[in-house]
Amino acid sequence: SDHMENICGYLMKYTNLVTGWQYRFFVLNNDAGLLEYFVNEQSRPLKPRGTLQLAGAVISPSDEDSHTFTVNAASGEQYKLRAADAKERQHWVSRLQICTQHHTEAIGKNNPPLKSRSFSLASQGSANSPGVQRRPSQNAVSFFNVGHHRLPTGKRVPIMQPDHLVDVREMMSQAEGQQRDLIRSIECLPVSGHLTSLDQDLLMLKATSMATMNCLNDCFHILQLQHASQQKGSLPAGTTISWLEPKISLANHFKNGAAQNFPAEINKPASVREEQSIAEPCQLTREPEEINPDEEVEDICDDKEDDLGAVEEQRSVILHLLSQLKLGMDLTRVVLPTFILEKRSLLEMYADFMSHPDLFIAITNGTTPEERMIHFVEYYLTSFHEGRKGAIAKKPYNPIIGETFHCSWRMPKSHVAADAGTNSSAHSSSEQVTLPKDMEGQAELDYYTVKFVAEQVSHHPPVSGFYAECVERKMCVNAHVWTKSKFLGMSIGVTMVGEGVLHLLEHGEEYTFSLPCAYARSILTVPWVELGGKVNINCAKTGYSASVNFHTKPFYGGKLHRVTGEVKQNMTNTVVCRVQGEWNSVLEFTYSNGETKYVDLTKLSVTRKRVRPLEKQGPFESRRLWQHVTESLRDGDIDKATEHKRALEERQRNEERLRAETETPWCTKYFLKDGDGWVYHKPLWKTVSAAQTQQTDSN
Repeated sequence: SDHMENICGYLMKYTNLVTGWQYRFFVLNNDAGLLEYFVNEQSRPLKPRGTLQLAGAVISPSDEDSHTFTVNAASGEQYKLRAADAKERQHWVSRLQICTQHHTEAIGKNNPPLKSRSFSLASQGSANSPGVQRRPSQNAVSFFNVGHHRLPTGKRVPIMQPDHLVDVREMMSQAEGQQRDLIRSIECLPVSGHLTSLDQDLLMLKATSMATMNCLNDCFHILQLQHASQQKGSLPAGTTISWLEPKISLANHFKNGAAQNFPAEINKPASVREEQSIAEPCQLTREPEEINPDEEVEDICDDKEDDLGAVEEQRSVILHLLSQLKLGMDLTRVVLPTFILEKRSLLEMYADFMSHPDLFIAITNGTTPEERMIHFVEYYLTSFHEGRKGAIAKKPYNPIIGETFHCSWRMPKSHVAADAGTNSSAHSSSEQVTLPKDMEGQAELDYYTVKFVAEQVSHHPPVSGFYAECVERKMCVNAHVWTKSKFLGMSIGVTMVGEGVLHLLEHGEEYTFSLPCAYARSILTVPWVELGGKVNINCAKTGYSASVNFHTKPFYGGKLHRVTGEVKQNMTNTVVCRVQGEWNSVLEFTYSNGETKYVDLTKLSVTRKRVRPLEKQGPFESRRLWQHVTESLRDGDIDKATEHKRALEERQRNEERLRAETETPWCTKYFLKDGDGWVYHKPLWKTVSAAQTQQTDSN
């Protein structure tokens, strides 16, 4: 009760670019659930200059500093405010959040259930919105015809027979079709007028209908599991049935069952039906495919993500999504709207970190362990800039299990030698390593080839494995990454759990490394990416290590994208190189001999990757798998892109459900489980070792 008192006081309000910040007198009216403001305290008896409804609003402290916060109303209107200090901001934020929660919950308590209430969107010309005029159920036009059946007390529920499950599935499909029609009808309403798509009652109707269908789908899934267990035998005592499906938005959920049972199947584009009809991956050949680099052609795609596009238009959708999330919530199983996606898979994003293959190859040119560690740090820090496509933070496609991506790069040997200062001593040591006969021909070419393969090896948790090698320089890198994302208010944080290992076979060295965290900041305005956290690079054989700190922007001042690091010899604890700068701009390397080198990442040459044409790619290679989603995003057709994306995700859920019911393990194609990690099935270190053993035996 004492937390719900009305508070008032001066806050600074951001008006526009011209007038900037202005002092205004704000009043929190808890009884009405309103945030009002006046020009000053003396004008309080007059009409407020502005008013925000707090029911369904999102109150968020800003990342910019410790004084600023935003109030985002369900209507889409936003107040950007600034308090005098951090303590005052916390006071306002906490009171606003309490008031918002109280009035949001009151909406659900005060509204009658759907059984006695429905609306006709056909009567849009009425002067009264559903929030004003409440009528009994209209039989003529009703979105749902809901019946409630009560079981006789004391009677046991009979075991559901297979034909009953078919009936239930058919009813579920019909209900989902009606629910989609409802959502579509609401979203087609104008944004202004007596009855709008942002009407509080309609927003509540959308949310409750989605939650209801989610619950029904979960219950139906449990019935399927029970039926499957009855066919195999009864469940052991104490067995608990847990959720196997993510709690998803019904707007992104087409069906629960086979595609042929869906009533609207005939109305889907052929490409969607094709996506849904691809056979179960484990039924396809899981034998690793050897990709011939000669079949790959230089990539001509250049999908920069510098345009907000639909993100700006769909701001109310983002607000609605944020209102459903809680601080610290795991977003791994949350299906995000299609319009925030960039036009590539996460597997391809990992490949784009290799866009400077000349620096990667040049690591082996170091004549001493110290030089090689420094070369690796230089390559590592230059890889993140090109991995991001543009300044706008968008999300790559979540790879489906079994998805793969292949590519390669070609780099003229003269170009690498000129840049890295290759000398004879580096080549003399390489003669000690024997290549297999089928790889010897590559050493005679006038260019180096770096080959890359990535595979989504797990869905829950989402784990990707990727591997790259340059046979001619006898080097390869193997890594596995588990992406864990969390909601942080006005930011989304992504932790990259996993480890990578670089193998320099001609020197017998292994470099272990980790990846920094990534943050999508300012997700309600112009989202941008920030890296943060400390990563370590170690070489156990040589005793050299590097620590790199990606600094997030502090509340006061400071630069964006700042990075610092140092390379040292562990035995003597001597720092041999220091680095500072921005990971997407200019890096400064200072060496122990006093020399300094500057690397301008914006001027570094980018080598285009080589990929096979779509017609030569397998059905589970990233670009072919997501081609219809990508094409729709390029055309700006968000609805069509969502439909294709939904079909892929639904197929994956059905396959996962089938594997769970039949207790069939997933079969990976290119990567093998090794302890807590994943290793490429045919790494270069094994191939070279086998070749050396064979040569020794023949001698």
